Amino acid sequence: MLQPNKKNRTPNKRPLFNMYWMYALIALSLLALYYFQDSSQTKEVDWTDFEKTALDGDIVKIMVFAENGIAEGFLTDAGAKKLHFDMSSTIPGDKKIKTTIPSSDKIQEKIDSWNATLKAEGKNQIKVTYEKGSDLMKFFWYFGPIILIVLFMVYMSRRMSGGAGGGGIFNVGKSKATVFDKNNGTNVTFKDVAGLAEAKVEIEEIVEFLKNPQKYTELGAKIPKGALLVGPPGTGKTLLAKAVAGEANVPFLSMSGSDFVEMFVGVGAARVRDLFKQAKEKAPCIVFIDEIDAVGRARGKNPNMGSNDERENTLNQMLTEMDGFQSNNGVICLAATNRADMLDKALLRPGRFDRQIYVDLPELSDRVEIFNVHLRNIKVNSKLDVEQLARQTQGFSGADIANVCNEAALIAARNNKQAVDWNDFMAAIDRIVGGLEKKSRIITDDEKRSIATHEAGHATITWMLQYGNPLVKVTIVPRGRALGAAWYAPEERQIIPTQALLDTMCGLLGGRAAEEVFTGQIGTGASDDLEKCTKIARSLVLVYGMSDKLPNINYNDSTGQDMGFTKPYSDETAKIIDAEVKRIINEQYERAKSILREYSEQHNKIRDLLIEKEVIYHDDVEKILGKRKWKSRTDEIIEINKKEDEERERRKEIELTGHEPEQPASESPEFPGDPDLEDPGTPPPFNK
Repeated sequence: MLQPNKKNRTPNKRPLFNMYWMYALIALSLLALYYFQDSSQTKEVDWTDFEKTALDGDIVKIMVFAENGIAEGFLTDAGAKKLHFDMSSTIPGDKKIKTTIPSSDKIQEKIDSWNATLKAEGKNQIKVTYEKGSDLMKFFWYFGPIILIVLFMVYMSRRMSGGAGGGGIFNVGKSKATVFDKNNGTNVTFKDVAGLAEAKVEIEEIVEFLKNPQKYTELGAKIPKGALLVGPPGTGKTLLAKAVAGEANVPFLSMSGSDFVEMFVGVGAARVRDLFKQAKEKAPCIVFIDEIDAVGRARGKNPNMGSNDERENTLNQMLTEMDGFQSNNGVICLAATNRADMLDKALLRPGRFDRQIYVDLPELSDRVEIFNVHLRNIKVNSKLDVEQLARQTQGFSGADIANVCNEAALIAARNNKQAVDWNDFMAAIDRIVGGLEKKSRIITDDEKRSIATHEAGHATITWMLQYGNPLVKVTIVPRGRALGAAWYAPEERQIIPTQALLDTMCGLLGGRAAEEVFTGQIGTGASDDLEKCTKIARSLVLVYGMSDKLPNINYNDSTGQDMGFTKPYSDETAKIIDAEVKRIINEQYERAKSILREYSEQHNKIRDLLIEKEVIYHDDVEKILGKRKWKSRTDEIIEINKKEDEERERRKEIELTGHEPEQPASESPEFPGDPDLEDPGTPPPFNK
């Protein structure tokens, strides 16, 4: 394991400057100003002299009596001269006499007698006020605003320093990185990260390099400078980083990209410097920056009156720290983003991020592993088929699967069940994908029949197509914004042939086609289907080059450099594109109507069954339409996996016994005599 560089330095024992020292000095100054101010303008007299002064109407203008037995008399200018006060001060109300009241109970009678005497002599009567409180209240009255200002400065300095103690406003340039080490780990290991086999191999190699560097350095290999985790949201990028923190046994500094951004100029660059300074001191270590696109966005893109200057300065400092003039030996940078197309090219080059690890949505086998991880703490039915559950969640991320498991447990608890079963998971998937069931929505009989006709059209056409996805269920129960839905288990394909895209379009148009064929009029319920169908048709022409008139041409800019202000084709080509999109959609629409006319009787049975039950499943449709002629890709994968398992068991038996295992005397086919399971050969082309 690499050891940190140790330098013989004399520790600096000078006390560090702290902003709170300044606050303490201000408070002491205020106290000194209050207690040690010039008291020559206040004279203490006994009660007899105070009474004589009060009976002289030209000396005292206001008397103040406090609850603590102290009386003060504020003098007029003539009275101040008569009592020999210093008249150089011009502050009003600073010349007064002070005494102690002998008896607070009869003071009001004394004041009344004074005023009666002054009135009889024709002199000005004394204004008297009573004051509740003490010297402490006076202190807050005079210096309260200053104290509030000081407290506000303390509060703002702590906010700017992220709430960290000490440093105050001078700590604003410090990084907010969270440090994980042996004593403060994340308790997450690679065992907790299900799926992501390829990504874990890349990450585990970095961890292995930190644990056993000699294995690599003997061959001349260098430790990678950085790895960038790229992928859609919820696929496990941050979870992988947590696993690295739990496995590496080296200091792990975690920080979000938005933590570098602050309202003060230069703070972002200062925090980058401080982050890498900490990393060098703790080397070997790992620095993880989550959502790096907050500061790593490409420079010069979408300039907005200089508002990007601070972010660009932060990015420049990060580029310098990662691979600049000074080396960062032993510091590995991990970063995560789902917007890799927005990052600056200088940030992505080798030497800064040597590896870009794409964390994609999980495949079928990955989803099975993810379900098994999240079902550890959930009490599920022993008959639950996790593999079939994984097939129902194609396109789900790891976060989505975790949400499905939690939602299923909530639904089971709501229904007072002892364990979570298959129906709870199906209800959870419906809730997450389709939305909340709208039981209060009022639907007339005509609308219900129209919705059933629409959904039955989807089910019938998809069942009869070669590349149609396997049907799970059809429902006319409203959920979210949808009045009904046909649920499928989509096939996972790496390369999609042209016919598969055309079959998908035909299935999407099946609902609108059924409305026209069987009701004679169309409604607005097919808007979502038409939107998806139009996107596929435009992709056929503009992206995949599958058009007859515009073959092998791709007008899409996958790099994201094109700002989209100009079209990459002429106006004449735009007319051809529009014509081709219309032609493809119209052909699939006519194809859908042709299939529905051929299977009109079966369609009507599915429609009537939907009206009766509201939800029908795969077996119900199979009883009406028969078994599908086209074997699904999922069935092919299952057969391949089954053969691989059998071959693996056979090899294991040979290793143990030294001879081939005995085969059964005769093996009958799984479904003997069923003509629907025979190889149908090449499918006949549909009429266009």
